[in-house]
Amino acid sequence: MSRVRITGGAWRSRMIQVIDSAGLRPTPDRVRETLFNWLGQDLTGLRCLDLFAGSGILGFEAASRGASKVTLVEKDRRVFQQLQKNVANLAAPDLRLVCGDGIRFVPDVEQEYDLLFLDPPYHRDWLVRTEPRLPVLLRPDARIYAEAEQPLQSLGAWRVIRRGQAGQVHFHLLGPS
Repeated sequence: MSRVRITGGAWRSRMIQVIDSAGLRPTPDRVRETLFNWLGQDLTGLRCLDLFAGSGILGFEAASRGASKVTLVEKDRRVFQQLQKNVANLAAPDLRLVCGDGIRFVPDVEQEYDLLFLDPPYHRDWLVRTEPRLPVLLRPDARIYAEAEQPLQSLGAWRVIRRGQAGQVHFHLLGPS
């Protein structure tokens, strides 16, 4: 078990517990700080979706910064149970947890998201498999944050507008073209 620190917002400096699980790699502090500098620190009113939640740190950061609704989807039951404990510890009612496959996730009928976090396990083509689902999940003006093992140019109708690299991780902010 390890711990990850929330870097900003109402829960700044609070820690969440992360269990050891194959392929689980929480986004590092420095990368999250860069991401939320790109997005702006205030996410008030945004609806956010993390399809491959893992530690949930991206969703916790969004909720900490005022996102109105944050949905975390996680397939691994043990990892999901830890997410439930972290939500309870933070008393985070605006976080919705879904135990299931991110590719098969179907949002509520009236729920289109403003911001999508995509940090799937590497070397399994999850980003390519997610791409056809983007118009169903996202508003046309939504932004996407994606981590990948190689640089991206686009995902569907969304183009890379900012990018960075930390070690072997390429991270991107995408916006509508």
